[in-house]
This record gives sequence, C-alpha cells and structure tokens, in this order.
Amino acid sequence: MPMRTRKQATMMNEEKAIIYCRVSTEKETQQTSIERQRAELEEIAHKNNFTIVEIIEEKASGYEVDRDGMLKLLDYVKQGDVSVVLVQDDTRIGRGHAKMAILHQLRKDGVKIYTIQDEGELQLSEADAMVLDIVSIVEEYQRKLHNLKIKRGMKAAVDRGYKPQDNLGGTPSGGREKKEVPIEEIVRLRERKLTFHDIAATLRGFGHDVSKATVHRRYREYEQEQALSNHLDD
Repeated sequence: MPMRTRKQATMMNEEKAIIYCRVSTEKETQQTSIERQRAELEEIAHKNNFTIVEIIEEKASGYEVDRDGMLKLLDYVKQGDVSVVLVQDDTRIGRGHAKMAILHQLRKDGVKIYTIQDEGELQLSEADAMVLDIVSIVEEYQRKLHNLKIKRGMKAAVDRGYKPQDNLGGTPSGGREKKEVPIEEIVRLRERKLTFHDIAATLRGFGHDVSKATVHRRYREYEQEQALSNHLDD
C-alpha cells in the first residue's frame, strides 16, 4: 500500500510522529535521562493515538544545528512523512540560535510539536514567539526583494531593446528551469550595458537557473575564446 501524504493522514485522523530524544554528554546519568525521555514520549504518543514512525536518540550539543539525528528528523518532515514531533521540552530541539532556526523550519512545514513539559503542544514564550514572527516577516520581505530584483533586471533588458520572445526561443513550459547557460544571450545583454547581476536576474526571470558568478565566468570564458580565435586568425 502506498504511503499516504501528511495531509491525507491528517484528514483520516491519523497522526504520524517522530520521537526525538537528546542529551549533551556521554555520562551514564545522561543515558538514564534519554531512556526516561523515550518512555515518557512513547506514553504521550499512545495517549494521543499517534503512530510512531521512528525514535531518534542522540548525544550532541543543542547549540549545533549539524546534528545527524536532527537532520534526519527534518528530512522526515520535509518529505511529509510526519505531522508531529515529540520532545521533552524545547531545549531538546536546540539551544540559542540553533533552537530558533529549527523551530522556524518546523513552523514553516506546519508540524506540531508536543512536549512533556507542556503536556501537549509546545507553548512558546512571548520572546520566542516574537523572534519567530520577526524571522518570518524578514524572510517574506527577502522573497519579495528577490522577485523585485528579477523584475528590475527584466525591465532593464527590455528597456534596452532586448526581446526575449525573439532571442530565447520560447520560455520553459510547466515552470521547469533550463539548466544550460545561454552564452549568446549573456553576450547580447552585456553589449546592451547590463551588469552581470542584472543579466543573471533577467535570465532567471526567463527560466534559466544561473547566478551572477556563473554569468560572469561564462562571459570571461567567451572573451578568452574570442581573443584566442582572433590570435589564431592573425
């Protein structure tokens, strides 16, 4: 039977959960702590009729984002395989900036966090909630700025006489990005005095997955090829 998506599972009142247990040292007392975390979280899962997909245990600093167990958990979430994360408290997720970054990602993915401390869904402190709201607002404005840069590059190209319908041979269908770098268009736009930044933004707007650095590198390669060709002709 094919695995149901997180949305389908939720519609059928089936909640799939990951249990995440973490301690920071190798001390024997900490091993007891991680076993206690697991037992209490399994009880919460049972009480709420959650289906446990996996139990992740690790010994690592909460200040680090690059934790094998946490990265595995985020993979499950990104793939839509779970809708609930069970932890002892929010410090098990992480500490400091690492905690806020992970909470923000889980929040974006629409995952619920249940804790032993809250005896249910995680209740954020006012300070943490405010930080997450600010991060979300900043991220949204970054997205808007990125889109505006693309539009700016496209407008600058068109204002200089660039006609994408004639030069690009049609835009990709279905939103798929072209992987090739169109050197002819890079040269054409450069001749119209566009910066490498605006050229990259323009080409991305027309479906080409290129960065400013890639555009610059390819243009320099083109110049070198032209110089070599001219030298051989001489």
